[in-house]
Amino acid sequence: MFEFAVFGSLFLTLFVIMDPPGITPIFLALTSGRPAKVQRRMAWQAVCVAFGVIAVFGICGQQILDYLHVSVPALMIAGGLLLLLIALDLLTGKTDEPKQTKDVNVALVPLGMPLLAGPGAIVSVILAVQKADGFSGQVSVWAAIAAMHVVLWVTMRYSLVIIRVIKDGGVVLVTRLAGMMLSAIAVQQIINGVLQVIHTS
Repeated sequence: MFEFAVFGSLFLTLFVIMDPPGITPIFLALTSGRPAKVQRRMAWQAVCVAFGVIAVFGICGQQILDYLHVSVPALMIAGGLLLLLIALDLLTGKTDEPKQTKDVNVALVPLGMPLLAGPGAIVSVILAVQKADGFSGQVSVWAAIAAMHVVLWVTMRYSLVIIRVIKDGGVVLVTRLAGMMLSAIAVQQIINGVLQVIHTS
């Protein structure tokens, strides 16, 4: 049978970590100035990348980390540093890289990873897969992962309506706000990684 407790627990955990409402201003800032069709495609690409990364780590994540001799705190710190670089670009307005390269990079990094498929989500999925008992438990875990990514896609897909309302001046404001939020997320992620290193040493 389908285990609703397992589904609900992982779904809520991923919802808090991946934060669909919080990702909206960051998505709008990173995709501003592009045609609506391109923005919709980037939302889909970002979700696909995130799901792919989560799926790979869900299936063989612990083995990958063990093989590379990478600890979870190291993964958190690296992800935090990458997010901080993106946040600084948003805060200073340095987003004038070539459009084609920019399209690819934004969908893959930082939207797909590490914003959506960040260390927190990866670790949560690894633990959930390991703890799931039997076939029904595994089905419940993967259903929660799939449902979370559907929510993320819907949130980003229909957040594009906001751009039509706030116009260019609002986009600049959202970009600066997103940079500030993203820098705070990045610093907190680095702090969490450092604290874990201290606790395990």
